[in-house]
Amino acid sequence: MSAAENKKLVQQVYADAATRSGTTFRDNLAEDASWIVTGQYSWSHEFKGRAAILDGLMGHFRSLFDARPRTVGYNFIADADYVAVEARGDNVTKAGLRYDNQYCMVFRVENGKIKEIKEYCDSTLVERVLGPFPEQRKLAPV
Repeated sequence: MSAAENKKLVQQVYADAATRSGTTFRDNLAEDASWIVTGQYSWSHEFKGRAAILDGLMGHFRSLFDARPRTVGYNFIADADYVAVEARGDNVTKAGLRYDNQYCMVFRVENGKIKEIKEYCDSTLVERVLGPFPEQRKLAPV
């Protein structure tokens, strides 16, 4: 796929996330994809494989909210297989705390499928509002 096609795919993922609808991410995630949460805090980990991403990382993240989490992408830059996105969350946890993190996400798309994601965000906000990531979710998909 071209850089423009990769950008369009990632833009659709964020359009779905902004409206809390759609399955573009799930439908276009490679079986052997990896999601790397960068940094040195409890959420930092490389989640390897579709199940680890959808059930482990995203399953735990979604469990902290009543509504499906909402993230709005507002700047998309594509070059070859890579799409970088600036995004901002717009969420309230079950505990009633605002969780409006700012992200830079770097996607690598291979043959029309999302193969790798690197997440950069405010780790202090993650820990303060969402708490530590449960170690058992890192070890095996739930």
